[in-house]
Amino acid sequence: MRRTTPFVVALCLSATALLAQDLTEEQDRALTARQAHMGLYGFYLTPLGQMAQDRIPYDADVAAAAANNLAAMAAIDQSAFWVEGTDSSLERSRARAEIWTDPDGYLEVKQGMADATEALALVAGDGLDALKAAFGPVGQSCSACHQPYRAPAN
Repeated sequence: MRRTTPFVVALCLSATALLAQDLTEEQDRALTARQAHMGLYGFYLTPLGQMAQDRIPYDADVAAAAANNLAAMAAIDQSAFWVEGTDSSLERSRARAEIWTDPDGYLEVKQGMADATEALALVAGDGLDALKAAFGPVGQSCSACHQPYRAPAN
């Protein structure tokens, strides 16, 4: 009788896990768009945070552009990004199921992000002190969403 090697068993289990993660086209599109959107948040937050922490020199033009882009992104209707079945039960997702079970809470923190980024956009180009003062609430709005609605990284 032939013995199954641990490698073959692991390969079969991995293939089974991948098959179990099949998504509909709508789910895949939503998840891909959502992750791209969150990645762009990070892209624009990075220089603002670095300026606010005095890690790079303040640049009014860069700060204003990044803050305006953040505010525009936070104002986008994201409802199509949150298709059921795209939560952290998938390897590709860190979205907790609470987004779907507590939609009012999620929408409240999303609105907090929109408000904070709009306030930041109004002053980001007005000097480092103004940027620093307005950046804190943006970071707080990120945490207000990540704590209840984003699963930890694996």
